Amino acid sequence: QVQLVESGGGLVQPGGSLRLSCKGSGISFSISDMRWYRQAPGKERELVARIAGSRSSSSTNYADSVKGRFTISRDNAENTVALQMNSLKPEDTAVYYCSALQLGTSYWGQGTQVTVSS
Repeated sequence: QVQLVESGGGLVQPGGSLRLSCKGSGISFSISDMRWYRQAPGKERELVARIAGSRSSSSTNYADSVKGRFTISRDNAENTVALQMNSLKPEDTAVYYCSALQLGTSYWGQGTQVTVSS
């Protein structure tokens, strides 16, 4: 059974930082394409960051809106993927979801709320 469990969300002031973490189980984590998505109220879910599996040299991609502020990383030994978020803005407020893509199937975590507000 595949499980993705996110943690690290919360309330932060504009300009602050948060680090989200996602721990996976039940999948071949090292070869899985790992992604962070977010969904703000009334908006569609959007891809924030992606890190490829070990077979693709763990290359990364980011949405334009977060480039230079967010960093995705993975620790295959711990089956975790992290999203370091710096210089947070109110428009970053959303539920953040971890996702794993393996052999054409996507798996999702339950989401963690990030609120950026003064």
